Amino acid sequence: MGKAIEITDANFEDVIKSDQPILVDFWAEWCGPCKMIGPVVEELAGDYEGKAVIGKVDVDSNPGVAQAFGIRSIPTLLFFKDGQIVDKQVGAVPKAVLAQKLDAQL
Repeated sequence: MGKAIEITDANFEDVIKSDQPILVDFWAEWCGPCKMIGPVVEELAGDYEGKAVIGKVDVDSNPGVAQAFGIRSIPTLLFFKDGQIVDKQVGAVPKAVLAQKLDAQL
């Protein structure tokens, strides 16, 4: 089963070069809503294996990426296509909402 990849300041540029749509979950260990949406992001990684790239950025360990995109509240989920942000979701939402946003990029 697919698993969300760990995205860091170091590998971010390589990850967003993917020709598949990408969902990036910006989160932190101390964030309650992040813990609610974390399992959903992992499920999506399984559901979209081979169709989309699903990854997570720990904002405490990787402040560079978070700052580059002006992430102020978490969880923030960014959707990329062809290296550009095409959609955004702030806060914990049901899986169906994220799936719908991903489907729109496929």
